[in-house]
Amino acid sequence: MKNQFSIGEMAKLHNTTIKTLRYYDEIGLLKPIQIDKNNGYRYYSTEQFEQLNTIHYLKGLGFSLKEIGEHLVQRDIESFLDLLEKQKELSENKIKELERVNRKFQNRINDIKHARRIAELGVASVEHFKERKIVRLMGKISSEPELEVSLRQLENMSNMKASAFIGGVGLTVSLNSIKESKFDEYNSIFILAEEEDIKSPLVTKLREGTYACIYYKGSHNDSLQYYMILLNFIQENGLQMIGDAIERTIINQYVSKRKEDYLTEIQIPVKY
Repeated sequence: MKNQFSIGEMAKLHNTTIKTLRYYDEIGLLKPIQIDKNNGYRYYSTEQFEQLNTIHYLKGLGFSLKEIGEHLVQRDIESFLDLLEKQKELSENKIKELERVNRKFQNRINDIKHARRIAELGVASVEHFKERKIVRLMGKISSEPELEVSLRQLENMSNMKASAFIGGVGLTVSLNSIKESKFDEYNSIFILAEEEDIKSPLVTKLREGTYACIYYKGSHNDSLQYYMILLNFIQENGLQMIGDAIERTIINQYVSKRKEDYLTEIQIPVKY
């Protein structure tokens, strides 16, 4: 059997491309055993098969070509173990990140499914909520452009990526504004912080306790009548407002193009 293979044969045998093998030659990672001086054709031998297999194996594990090249030069057990340990740590970090992303997906799925199961929309009720961790930016917000700018500022100041809070953005209306019926004057924007390891001076909490709540079809712009329903409910049931209102659109134009699908919730902390 011949022990000389053209670059095309080498590429076909190892399920790679001629372009890749030429690049490996250029960077000194895998040089052909012979180059024909007359035509420049590259030739490889069976002794190089395992070297190329090793390159593919390490590349598949996530090693850079530089790291692979250094290993092939050294071929030292200790350095190879060190490479594997480092790559294992990187893989574990990626797994943790994917698990965090997966939890965010599941939280959003649960959020939307719960919203779609709500039977009585536009009807006030009392619910108990556990303490919720949020990242909050104080500041007056009275228009959609101001909302978007404030959200970008909050994202940057807390080093959070958009994927971390899709569907978890809310606004608050101060207790004084509620009493003055200024329901469209928001005093802060917040993000529900689902991860325990978020480090930011803007991290705070929504208190655990009793909330007067209402869900309605529509967006922030449709909130007026539902605040009135909620305030009447609070008065009729002898409740006392003890904090800022929380307002969050669960289903908006980025989830559905049908306005009739929009869904917003309002929560006001109360006590008997």
